[in-house]
Amino acid sequence: MEHALFDPETAKDRLLAAAARLFRQKGFAKTTVRDLAAEVGLQSGSLFHHVRSKDDILFAILERVITGMTRDLAAALAAAPDLRSRMRALIAVELTYLHGPAADATAVLFHDWRALPEDRQAQLLRGRDAYFEMWSAVLTEARAEGLTRVEPMILRQFLHGALAWTSFWYQPAGEVTLDKLIDDALVMILR
Repeated sequence: MEHALFDPETAKDRLLAAAARLFRQKGFAKTTVRDLAAEVGLQSGSLFHHVRSKDDILFAILERVITGMTRDLAAALAAAPDLRSRMRALIAVELTYLHGPAADATAVLFHDWRALPEDRQAQLLRGRDAYFEMWSAVLTEARAEGLTRVEPMILRQFLHGALAWTSFWYQPAGEVTLDKLIDDALVMILR
């Protein structure tokens, strides 16, 4: 389902992956350019050969997550044989990004996107809108078919928040598998 967000063969993508790790660990505001450079073995000034600013790094990470999630959700929905499977796909894509190889970058999306200037936030929100439109279409159909009673926008916001919160408590190496977590989340919203 999930494609790699960063190509380890390119210097810029290695920088973005390292930045995602640091931003997740320390937060965007507390991560310095010196921290970023040290993480990838560069001098602070050399970092700007690859990017113009720390904001550009954050924006590039977040744009990759939104683009990847949108692409992967569209593919999962197209492959789903029925409505229940499409509902499961909504949850599966979100949780796979939160707890799979893109976990650092996805956590940064959920927690640090407001650190960007407003014009950059607006760009990200437009990308997120395309992702949420897919959610809304599936949840609207689910309500029309009687699979859920909840108004689609409320259910989408509730689910999105609840799934994001799993980044604070879910342990992928623990007793509950990701598939079990996905299935349990689906059962909670079905009528």
